[in-house]
Amino acid sequence: MYELTVIAHFSAAHQLRDCGGACEHLHGHNWRVDVVVRGEEPRAGGMVIDFRILKAETQAILETVDHRYLNDLEYFQKVEPSSEGIARYIFEALEQRLSTHKVQLYKVTAWESEGAAASYLKTP
Repeated sequence: MYELTVIAHFSAAHQLRDCGGACEHLHGHNWRVDVVVRGEEPRAGGMVIDFRILKAETQAILETVDHRYLNDLEYFQKVEPSSEGIARYIFEALEQRLSTHKVQLYKVTAWESEGAAASYLKTP
């Protein structure tokens, strides 16, 4: 089994609705996103998936949140725009985009700061 990781970034603002404290105030982050995929065997060219493709598919999802107020997005009307919610949003959207590439999206981690992150992964 091979595991590949790409790292991407986006900037966005949000307000947490029900956590108490300062995070309920409007604030923003420069997010780091780690995307991890897995695959059994390399295909043509010796690659499980071309990093160029994985980066492009990831970037396409991040464009939907970059420089946005996350609370305004339809997805986050029902889901808290926390690090956990953001990791899951990216995972679910990216999983659809990668379905034709014969890799398994394993984990998405959303870093809201250098020392704080949340990951979403699907368990079998």
